[in-house]
Amino acid sequence: MVAGVAVGLVVASLIPSLAISAGSKHHGSTTYSSAPSGSATPRVRLQAARASWVATWAASPMAASDSEQAEQGFSDQTIREIVYLSAGGDALRVHLSNLFGTRPLRIGEASVGVVLDGGELVPASSRRLTFGGRLAVTVPAGATVTSDPLSGTVAPLAELAISIYLPGSTGPATNHLYAGQTTFVASGDQAADAKGTPFNRRERSWYFATEVDVRSATADGTIVAFGDSITDGVGSESGSDDRWPNFLARRLAAALGDRAPGVVDEGIGGNRVLSGSRCFGQSGLARFERDALSEPGVRAVIVLEGINDIRFATGPATACTTPVGRHLTAAQIEAGYLRLIAMAHAHGIKIYLGTLTPAPAHEPLRSEVNRWIMTSHAADGVINFAAATSEPADPRYYNPDYSSGDNLHPNDLGYEMMANAIPLAWVR
Repeated sequence: MVAGVAVGLVVASLIPSLAISAGSKHHGSTTYSSAPSGSATPRVRLQAARASWVATWAASPMAASDSEQAEQGFSDQTIREIVYLSAGGDALRVHLSNLFGTRPLRIGEASVGVVLDGGELVPASSRRLTFGGRLAVTVPAGATVTSDPLSGTVAPLAELAISIYLPGSTGPATNHLYAGQTTFVASGDQAADAKGTPFNRRERSWYFATEVDVRSATADGTIVAFGDSITDGVGSESGSDDRWPNFLARRLAAALGDRAPGVVDEGIGGNRVLSGSRCFGQSGLARFERDALSEPGVRAVIVLEGINDIRFATGPATACTTPVGRHLTAAQIEAGYLRLIAMAHAHGIKIYLGTLTPAPAHEPLRSEVNRWIMTSHAADGVINFAAATSEPADPRYYNPDYSSGDNLHPNDLGYEMMANAIPLAWVR
């Protein structure tokens, strides 16, 4: 996959400057740059004259469960993960997580580089990350480590490769099950390899990498998209970066340039508001503080979640869907929303609720929940994702042009319609 736009990573101790351009699949070669300035002040709305950290990409961490590779982990291997940035800045840092690990995680080397195609990097774009000034770091079980800031121009809407060499046995790997991107795996230490030839294995998940932040004097904070598989992008073309949060990031970049906020995707396929599960992550209520409210620069959260609470409550019991078989009411889901709203407001963060998109097998409860979302005035605003994607003649069903074909998830065009339904005045 060709990089979205240019990323230049300048390491002053190595070379004075570097600007790399690559073709764009979305916006030509347009880049936006921001000048270095000041110190970091996370979790506040950004001022034009003060540089702060904002999240530009994220993936919610999950325990190794429904993935044989995650359960097995890695040993003397390098993983190369492809991520799509939103906001740009004058430096970046990467978060690596061992949150659900069972033993200390040894990282022998980690680097970032610009994606040219697949696992191949733009020549001379790879830069090593350091942790407290060292190339190697050990992350205790249950912990997360953040790299030292890597100075240089980071352009928005770019595909970045994060390469991590794992010299010893990792044990079960903290991961994000559905990446919607290819992760490349090689034997031995290949973190500095640019050609990508040694990366002869393919995986569908992200491992250990959970966030990329950029420092910016202009980007207007961070918008968090929080939800389930429809926020995670299931149903869109793999590698297309066509999840609705990606479309929102591109809308904001086109409208605001380097003032556009970061947009990060904290969706988990199968996730529920009220209940966690072995395969689909902690409940929305349990992970909301970590995955949404603690993002640097966060000023608004868009929540689209609840359809799996409805689906799994009435379906067959499995290791992934327990608890099931209970009488679930709209009021219980609504009470969960009220708790999320209260948590966001306690942090001074705005929260917008999205209506549940068509799921014909789960009426009338879905429609009852949507009526509450539309009429309760409990959140700071409502985004009518259901209206944006449904068949006008029968809103229980997707518009055929916007459906992936499974009666549950949108396709790429449907995700674009969802992003277009968000009033930019709320998030700009």
